[in-house]
Amino acid sequence: MQGRRHFFTSESVTEGHPDKICDQIADAVLDEILAADPYARVACEVAVTTGLVLVMGEITTECYVDIARLARDVVREIGYDRAKYGFDADTCAVLTSLEEQSPDIALGVNQAFEVRSGEHDEFSRTGAGDQGIVFGYAANETPELMPLPITLAHKLARRLAEVRKLEIVPFLRPDGKTQVTVEYEGDTPVRIDTIVVSTQHHPDVSQEQITAAIMEHVIDPIIPHQLRQHTKYLINPTGRFVIGGPQGDAGVTGRKIIVDTYGGMGRHGGGALSGKDPTKIDRSGAYAARYVAKNIVAAGLADRAEVQIAYAIGVARPISIRADTFGTNRIPESEIEALVRKHFDLRPEAIIRNLGLRQPIYRQVAVYGHFGRTDLDLPWERLDKVDVLRQALEASKA
Repeated sequence: MQGRRHFFTSESVTEGHPDKICDQIADAVLDEILAADPYARVACEVAVTTGLVLVMGEITTECYVDIARLARDVVREIGYDRAKYGFDADTCAVLTSLEEQSPDIALGVNQAFEVRSGEHDEFSRTGAGDQGIVFGYAANETPELMPLPITLAHKLARRLAEVRKLEIVPFLRPDGKTQVTVEYEGDTPVRIDTIVVSTQHHPDVSQEQITAAIMEHVIDPIIPHQLRQHTKYLINPTGRFVIGGPQGDAGVTGRKIIVDTYGGMGRHGGGALSGKDPTKIDRSGAYAARYVAKNIVAAGLADRAEVQIAYAIGVARPISIRADTFGTNRIPESEIEALVRKHFDLRPEAIIRNLGLRQPIYRQVAVYGHFGRTDLDLPWERLDKVDVLRQALEASKA
């Protein structure tokens, strides 16, 4: 049965966007600490503006990290290595304001208890670092089991950075944004309606040169031609984007959480991911929820799945688990939820152990999305629960 035609839009940003500079610095600090002290507690926040990087938050660790050097290295690798870009790795000030984690929060993490089973194993002794809800989403509309709009927006943003760094389009500068509007028929994407690309550039380049270069080197290699039917292209629609990065707009960690996740197609619990060690369920819980949702869809239990997990501070087991399959389920959603409880251990310490989250793996996902990354071997993207879920599906049919 065909569904109604409708549009959905998602956006992405390049690594030179002010907010994404902050996410990358925060996760670079986290990675450096975890490499030396896997059990450190890190809640690192970053803000940037013209000529200034401020690193703040709560960090409890026994290792030393040169935060100023890390921040400058990240800024330089992104491409802000020249004063004429309005922000420069070698001349910007780097200020730090760091404290240790609150002992009250640490108490909740270290002395967890079980509210349901009375278990006292190693996984039940570590509780959630805060109350909160997290969501995971998956859909079979792309090979990555991600929504098509955010998948294409990320690919365009990555391509923008690639052609800049390889000097294929030498007049580009680090800041940029992309946006893709897809027309759906029911749950099936049928065509791309609009593509928006806004990119920082050299002041002496014309709008015509920018449009031609972006079409040839960014859009054409990325966007499938079979979906480009009467597609509208808006490239630097204001006509000029010279002042960008922290000179054009202040940046803050965690302000691109929809870009980080599903482009708005799935719900979001509201907690940012970057800068947080895995005892924070904003991060580890979000990864676990994606892991669950992706395996549900890959196993054929549903074509779309959104999983919500809720936690209470200091409590190891989730206080609720919900699966929403938007009417695409092949077995009752109550059975899917029972399978999740049976086959996925969603206590924080179990998530950390099973997904190997005490490793320095986070800066690589601080830009271009935490999910659906075919270029990376991310543990929460693995499909190692598909067989057991598929067996349950077959048993239910029988």
